[in-house]
Amino acid sequence: MLIKQFGGLLILLGFVIAIPVPVSFIYGEYYSAAGFAISSIVIILFGELLYKKIKVKTEPLQRHAMLIAASGWMLMAIVGAIPFVLISYITPAEVAQSFVPAGSDYTSSLFCFRDPLNAVFEAMSAFTTTGYTMVVHEPSIGKGLLFYRSVAAWIGGAGFIVLLLAVFKQSSGRSAALLFGAESTSDRLRPTIIETTRSIWKIYAGVTIFVILSLIIGTYIILPDYPLSENIFDSINHTFVGLSTAGFSTLDDSIAGYNSKAMEILYLLPMVLGAFSFPFYFRLLYEKQINQFWKNIQTRAIILTCIFGSIILAFFLWRSSVAVEPGRTAVFQYVSALSTTGWQTCDINAWDSLSALFVVLAMIVGGAAASTVGGVKIIRVLLLFKGLKWQVNNYFLSNGSVKVADFNQKRFLPEQFNKELASAATFCFIYLVILIGFTIISSFFITGNYSLIDILFESASAQGTVGLSTGITQPDMSPVVKIIYTLQMWLGRLEIIPILILFRTIIVGNKPRIS
Repeated sequence: MLIKQFGGLLILLGFVIAIPVPVSFIYGEYYSAAGFAISSIVIILFGELLYKKIKVKTEPLQRHAMLIAASGWMLMAIVGAIPFVLISYITPAEVAQSFVPAGSDYTSSLFCFRDPLNAVFEAMSAFTTTGYTMVVHEPSIGKGLLFYRSVAAWIGGAGFIVLLLAVFKQSSGRSAALLFGAESTSDRLRPTIIETTRSIWKIYAGVTIFVILSLIIGTYIILPDYPLSENIFDSINHTFVGLSTAGFSTLDDSIAGYNSKAMEILYLLPMVLGAFSFPFYFRLLYEKQINQFWKNIQTRAIILTCIFGSIILAFFLWRSSVAVEPGRTAVFQYVSALSTTGWQTCDINAWDSLSALFVVLAMIVGGAAASTVGGVKIIRVLLLFKGLKWQVNNYFLSNGSVKVADFNQKRFLPEQFNKELASAATFCFIYLVILIGFTIISSFFITGNYSLIDILFESASAQGTVGLSTGITQPDMSPVVKIIYTLQMWLGRLEIIPILILFRTIIVGNKPRIS
């Protein structure tokens, strides 16, 4: 059952890897084009062999769907690393060095991918929409690989299994529903799961086109002397990674490379839109419910949190005098953290501990459930606060009365609300325990002048699929830390439970436990 689903995923991945081929040709990167083409053909053929030849009669149970999601995403990262490794080996040194912009004297970063661990790290970061990178200088790996990272992040934002369901018809609606639930936290938007997945991709594609045009026009107005070809390339890539909240960039210094306050304001657009949920867009675009901007609890909370969080962070940065323009820095970096995008405009390593911890909190919270963001999701945090208020108010009820809880436009009886509350609290607890545990373990393998706050920041960024960095994440860091961050990105994207089920299956087996 798992292998057949892997076949479908590999076919999709093969076509994704083929997308950068024309881009590589356009920019004269023929070795990159060959690497993508070879990888694509081999992966598609292997995926076809698995998907077509293996016959499965039994329907998956919920635990099987979780196993498919957990192991499928790890498979995507490992196989998706092949183009990075292959291109790094077949590209001659003089060709790789030609990717380095004129006037720069650094060595191409392409060859860092000859280390398979670096390649898997990069692929996992892309597919999970984290944005951490092993690349020291982005332009030096070529346009083809830059575009591949962006496309991988864009598809990973909505989900490979969501795309699989939209493209391949499942044997039953039940199996489709289980697979959809294992990867996505979205509500059913249409009568069937297949229709729901297709609606998600239509919404995603529509918003993507809108943002691409907005960035191209905005960049042309703000930076009229910026080459139009570079404007278009940057805008397409930054839209893909902005809406998927991945945070990669085509520039050496992320969005700071533009050196423009107006460009930073423009780039708030994809980050905020990426933090909103697909159900919000569905009701806004399909059902024309304009009131969703304040009626949708997650959308309202994100907007208000971005406003007040930016003000508080600006105060912290101003008080510690670590930023030349605290207001400008605070707005961009707080929105980047809460939306789990990870674009960066300053050296966070120079920040004081309080400012860094405040951003860590934002990265842990994240944006809306059923969106492309990481973190515990803002809906769970709102539920915990609602639960605390509800529990306190229960002590003031008269004997025999039943307190009904209203939350997120739904009404819950006490037993139902307690179940929802327990689920959210359990997830948040497990998330924090794993975060603290990996922070402590990685601290033993991180060298350099980094404090425990810096290490916690880096770990929270990996697990929240954010990509903001204090400088720890780089090609020469310990292989142990690379593996830890790769695992955290994987855990953060799938919200932990599928991975725990996978580990349980590996250790104990797939048989149901009889109590």
